[in-house]
Amino acid sequence: MHLGLIGYGNIARTLMGVLARENAAITQVSVLSLPEFAAATRAALAQDYTGKAMVYADSPALIDARPDLVVECAGHAAVQAHATACLRAGIETVIVSIGALADATLLAAVEQAAAAGGARIVLPAGAIGGVDILSALRPSGIDSVTYSGRKPPMAWSGTPAEDLVDLAALTEETVFFSGNARDAATQYPKNANVAATLALAGLGFEGTQVRLIADPAVTRNIHEYTVQAGAASYTIRIEGNPSPDNPKTSVTTVYSVAREVLNRTRKVAI
Repeated sequence: MHLGLIGYGNIARTLMGVLARENAAITQVSVLSLPEFAAATRAALAQDYTGKAMVYADSPALIDARPDLVVECAGHAAVQAHATACLRAGIETVIVSIGALADATLLAAVEQAAAAGGARIVLPAGAIGGVDILSALRPSGIDSVTYSGRKPPMAWSGTPAEDLVDLAALTEETVFFSGNARDAATQYPKNANVAATLALAGLGFEGTQVRLIADPAVTRNIHEYTVQAGAASYTIRIEGNPSPDNPKTSVTTVYSVAREVLNRTRKVAI
């Protein structure tokens, strides 16, 4: 497989490490990098991958390289700037920054690009599990989806939570956001991709209820949600280890993306 990557930060580098350990059948890697990071990206990619590798400065160049699959892992702005172009060019694209799709205009643009190119948009489960069940239950009628995201206080640093509570001084769990998935994903774009994923799989952004919690008693990123539906009801709780280089990201997100890549290189996809 010729793998394309939009961005080569923490998620992309960790992904390459997982693929190497799993002996993924990757024949070439093409990376789209901002020009100012191109030299650093080439150096990092040379450390992580010994096969044929190229670094490009814009999406037309990446598209001309014709990767079999592109993985966006560069943040919300990259979805609009580059993922739509790849889809319009007919390249299947995995969008990791799913929270970006809380913007209804951008979601429509992504869908239109995919339709124009005859390509698929792939939304990985990310840090959460059970998305397959949630999506499967939708035709049976979903009554409610309620999600709680619980992280150590300082994992919420750099977000609006800093203006609502004194994160460093917390001694007990504090709910600093309660609302729908659209508001959660919009206000906390680096922390609430899970809320957007659940919304797209189930009741939509307005119908999915979200609570975000800073809890000094935990050391992991804890995702818990409950679904009430016509065919089944369930509750799932996942305690994900934070990424060593970015505590705002659960490392399980990378493994979820790796699964999408590996399923395209193996005889049995599961």
